[in-house]
Amino acid sequence: MIFKVLVFGVVAYLVYKFFFNKKNKIGKDENEKIEDVMTPCPTCGTYISKDEAILSNGKYFCSQKCLNK
Repeated sequence: MIFKVLVFGVVAYLVYKFFFNKKNKIGKDENEKIEDVMTPCPTCGTYISKDEAILSNGKYFCSQKCLNK
């Protein structure tokens, strides 16, 4: 009888971890800090991510068109 209760408890715990612990993992990902620095293009003033911008002479441009002006 005690063995059946222990087996049921272990199975219930595993089911709980499998189905309900994923929500906690998603919540942790949402709480992580996102670092994306936005900077204005000196030509047109459009804000662009520094990761996606074109760097030239220490300035960040949004496109080749703005860089060539």
